[in-house]
Amino acid sequence: MTYQDILNWMFSQLPMYQRQGKSAFRKDLSNTLKLAEYLDHPERHFKSVHIAGTNGKGSTSHMLASILQEAGYKVGLYTSPHLKDFRERIKINGRVVSKQFVIGFIKHNKSFFETNSLSFFEMTVGMAFDYFSKQRVDIAIVEVGLGGRLDSTNIINPEVSVITNIGFDHMQFLGNTLEDIASEKGGIIKPNVPVVIGETQLETKPVFLNLASKNNSPITFADMEIKEVLESDLKGIYQEKNIKTVLQSIIKIQERGFKISQTDIKKGLLNVVNNTGLMGRWQILQQNPKVICDTAHNKEGLNYVMKQLLDETYNSLHMVFGVVNDKDVSSILPLLPKKATYYFCKPDIPRGLDADELKKLFIDFGFTGQAYSSVKEAYKAAKNKANENDCIYIGGSTFVVAEIV
Repeated sequence: MTYQDILNWMFSQLPMYQRQGKSAFRKDLSNTLKLAEYLDHPERHFKSVHIAGTNGKGSTSHMLASILQEAGYKVGLYTSPHLKDFRERIKINGRVVSKQFVIGFIKHNKSFFETNSLSFFEMTVGMAFDYFSKQRVDIAIVEVGLGGRLDSTNIINPEVSVITNIGFDHMQFLGNTLEDIASEKGGIIKPNVPVVIGETQLETKPVFLNLASKNNSPITFADMEIKEVLESDLKGIYQEKNIKTVLQSIIKIQERGFKISQTDIKKGLLNVVNNTGLMGRWQILQQNPKVICDTAHNKEGLNYVMKQLLDETYNSLHMVFGVVNDKDVSSILPLLPKKATYYFCKPDIPRGLDADELKKLFIDFGFTGQAYSSVKEAYKAAKNKANENDCIYIGGSTFVVAEIV
């Protein structure tokens, strides 16, 4: 089987939440634990940092990896979803896992995957942990896929647990209140392992304090501890919160014996994109007209991004916008600028919401725009209409951005 054959099999045969939605969500860790035992528990052979949260997980993970790389460590990085290539999910010091490893891992273990009906996410986590173990990383930054308590990554015993923030997303799985969602994400808190909470929130603070107390886990709230925000090459006002989370997490990682200087921290924050290859976070694709894309897709994330977008200087604003079909569109409509021309599109995945349906929701709310047959057609129309002093924004879904960057 070629690399493309392997990917086709992975994407088509096994449930994957990012593409299919609720049908791919597993209710327990039994399959992951079974896989870990089958692979001889690779997760026990490397140190790790575990990161959960509604927004900021990806940026926080990449910043931490960049800093640790600057400090001279061999750093594994597991994140999801990918933008262009599946291998973006599994990196060491910014280099994606080889096609040969992906092919070998699937071919060698395919019968086990089929016999036990493992999900896409379960076997991808197994692949990442096996790779990090075999490559003898010094530490791996592991981002939760969805939730925390029942997420396939939640078999590691990390040096530090990090929860960036809590917002309303994936409510069909995690609960309808911030307290319920915090309880699910707080499931990554482990006995005697320090936990860093990125944002202090009235509704969720008691939940985290209670979980930390039950686990005898030292807990700190980054926004209460960190006063000075250092500069990063990841732009966007929302990154200030993530940087505070990162700086507090680094303190806890240092306390676990890792040697990280202030110079390492500064250089790491300034070279995140170069060190890790992160894309899609307030990424400026061109000037004149200025084209900006961002993967923010829920109420909390879009709130920050739209505030920054409205601070941009332009004559006219063009919005290339698409979402997935389980998105509560009504919750994000009030955040989006009405003084803009919209180019509605459907991301090319089964979960993508039809562009005409999306258009109707927006038009009923007082927006103006047209539906297009694809993300690329919508982007092409926006570029044709925009003048050099205009601004084009691409977003609404990670999968919309993925088709452009």
